[in-house]
Amino acid sequence: MSHLPEVKEHYGILKNYIEGKWVDSASDKTEAVINPATGKEIARVPMSTRKEVDDAVAAAKEAWWSWRETPPVTRARMMFAVKELLEQHFEEIARIMVQENGKTIDEARGETRRAIENVEVASGITTLQMGYSLEDGAGSGIDEEAIRQPLGVFACIAPFNFPAMIPFWFWPYAVACGNTYVIKPSRQVPCTMQYILELIDRVGFPPGVINLINGSHDVADALMEHPDIKGISFVGSTPVARHVYKTCAQYGKRVQAQGGAKNCLVVMSDAVLPQAVSNMLSSCFGCAGQRCLAGSNLLIMEDIYDEFKERFIARAKNIKVGYGLDESVNMGPVISAKARAKILDYIEKAISEGGRLLLDGRDIKVEGYPDGFFIGPTVFENVTPDMTIAKEEVFGPVVSLMKISSLDEAIDIIHSSPFGNAASIYTQSGKIAREFKYRVQAGNIGINLGIAAPMAYFPFAGYKDSFFGDLHGQGMDAINFFTDRKVVITRWI
Repeated sequence: MSHLPEVKEHYGILKNYIEGKWVDSASDKTEAVINPATGKEIARVPMSTRKEVDDAVAAAKEAWWSWRETPPVTRARMMFAVKELLEQHFEEIARIMVQENGKTIDEARGETRRAIENVEVASGITTLQMGYSLEDGAGSGIDEEAIRQPLGVFACIAPFNFPAMIPFWFWPYAVACGNTYVIKPSRQVPCTMQYILELIDRVGFPPGVINLINGSHDVADALMEHPDIKGISFVGSTPVARHVYKTCAQYGKRVQAQGGAKNCLVVMSDAVLPQAVSNMLSSCFGCAGQRCLAGSNLLIMEDIYDEFKERFIARAKNIKVGYGLDESVNMGPVISAKARAKILDYIEKAISEGGRLLLDGRDIKVEGYPDGFFIGPTVFENVTPDMTIAKEEVFGPVVSLMKISSLDEAIDIIHSSPFGNAASIYTQSGKIAREFKYRVQAGNIGINLGIAAPMAYFPFAGYKDSFFGDLHGQGMDAINFFTDRKVVITRWI
């Protein structure tokens, strides 16, 4: 498509964005940003120092009070300007994302749209941040009201799998509420947010309201430990989420820490299989399985198991794997050579524990990209709930088929997992669907869809070891996280 913007071969050494300026890192340490489809370096990302974290937080703290005094309607109008720039450069954002993350161009466009939707919701801050009041609430002639107020400086520690969307679960709400912000992108995928911040810089936010600092876990720790940061938003694996939760609690911060997942998709006997299989393919193999809403364990009623298996394998075999800038590609590579090796280890472990490979993606070759980190769709059967492949988060395009005899058995399997991120069911029975959503202990429930991704005006939920904290990202949860309610009781004599 000749009208599409060209992508750069190399983005150079990336910079930090502090107090409204792009600055070179003082660190002499950089890491390569690798295109996972080509295996080639496309940028160098600096491993910033604690001093640079201090500078970014100091800039945000200095900017906070005047930004907090800025009327909400003015903040909302700046969000409208952010949205307009993101719309104008929609395709550039998506294509940079493909380069550094490996997802397909359609997936990247979908992610960019999700990011913009969060800006759209945050633009309604004049309504969302309203408090409430009650005349004579504290007695005759004594009125009582609760007002929402921003708290100061917040920060996001973002993962690799959604370079654009996940920071947008948080920062638009924080800034619209009157807080200031520091974003730390994943060092594996820093180019997307770098480009987005270049766009945001054009909007004219006061210096220090939004900042970006690159780096590794040292930067993350410095943010969590910093006395001037009021709260941290994190998305990543469960072990790291638990560390973030514990560390933030130790330093007296608000925290929302999204962890890992092991999501089950339940197929009942009355499911419409052609539609169900088509829908489940995206859930299982979209983004190469590298998302916390990916379907991993498929629990199929035994009376339809053989028909389901035949349909699912036939469709999975036709998934085209390749470089995501090719519009015809259905699935890209995983993020790194290390990730690929870990996924291959899980496959070998499953075989050694008695799993039977129905579809083997280990030796896939993508013409023209011999150095890419590709794994094809991989499907196991003869999997039991106690096997490693059924219990642990693989974070790759690997799926387990398991026979069940009842809804109760399916729910027991779901509840045996320490995770509680998402679960879905395919059925034409309203009674079964209602029972499923009523009983299942997971934060995001899908009925006849496999990716239970909440829209921006709903929270991105999660139970058990999939979430640590009280308030989630997006929607009113985000407004509550980034503000506190001050109660005022008034009597005039």
